[in-house]
Amino acid sequence: MIDAPHTRQQLAAPFLPGVALLLAAVAALAACGDAATGARGKPPSVEQVKRQNKSRPAATPEQEARAPYGAPARLATLEDEAVRESSGLAASRRNPGLFWTHNDSGAAPLLHAFDRDGRRRGVWRVAGAASIDWEDMDAGPGPQPGVTYLYVGDIGDNKRRREEIVVYRVAEPEITPADAQTSARAPRETEPAAILRLRYPDGAHDAEALLVHPSSGDLYVVTKEIVGGAGVYKLAAPPSVAPSVNTLKRVGEVRLPVLFGGLVTGGDISPDGRRVVLCDYTSGYEFVLPGGGAATAGFDGVWNQSPLAIDFGERQQGEAVCYGADGESIFATSEKRPVPFIEVRRAALKK
Repeated sequence: MIDAPHTRQQLAAPFLPGVALLLAAVAALAACGDAATGARGKPPSVEQVKRQNKSRPAATPEQEARAPYGAPARLATLEDEAVRESSGLAASRRNPGLFWTHNDSGAAPLLHAFDRDGRRRGVWRVAGAASIDWEDMDAGPGPQPGVTYLYVGDIGDNKRRREEIVVYRVAEPEITPADAQTSARAPRETEPAAILRLRYPDGAHDAEALLVHPSSGDLYVVTKEIVGGAGVYKLAAPPSVAPSVNTLKRVGEVRLPVLFGGLVTGGDISPDGRRVVLCDYTSGYEFVLPGGGAATAGFDGVWNQSPLAIDFGERQQGEAVCYGADGESIFATSEKRPVPFIEVRRAALKK
């Protein structure tokens, strides 16, 4: 979620050499206010962001040769008008070809299912959950073998005042054709959710990215920082359920290759556990474990890698991204209606 009452849009210009870099940084910080002290100034407009994007240098042949994904394709516009701010996204594991999303803060604790054509496939209220600032979701393993769980991150904290954040874990519902008749006003209800209470080891942070490792079940929260890099915090599986409080461990820091490299708004881990995709308001960035290392042992080394940029095309305010169930595609949505559903597919690397 962009901070209220003002909005923050990311300046997606790349780092410039020498004096140009200094001038760009000064201008950007002036637009966003005194970020180091938390003051909230007037942010750049959407049009300013678009102009910054257009001013970026074209990719070099070497960069294009390394790009692992093809051009973005807009598959659909989400049909369900109740999805006003798609802030989290997950590919269903129990229901092949379907996806889950949820709204940002201020909405009911609902999960919305849809298909590749954007058609509504059902709405579920998460039993036992509240919604302070839902920011991201993921699918992953849990306490019962062979069962897929949905994890919903109530992790937003624009003013950095929350002593604890919450993740809800619920068994993924099975979706039937009749569920398409449900709605935000008349939803189904999930099984009771497990409440995972989390605390940072170093004070409050705002965060919009929740990731669950598909094999280990380890949980990651990536913070959203306007100055410096984004912190990566980990909770090793299995987590304790409320009333117990889990303390996260800081295991890394990532910087996206743009001027404000810490504005992470969503993320996911690939089904093979070897790749991570993070997004900001405009683009995606993939981190890959080097060599043929194991997907679980040494996984935290992925945060030390240099990411490759992924083009998601036109997004008004991108805050949600996920891998497909087969790991061969990355999907993205955007806040603000009409909500686009975008796919980029892996391409053979050029030699």
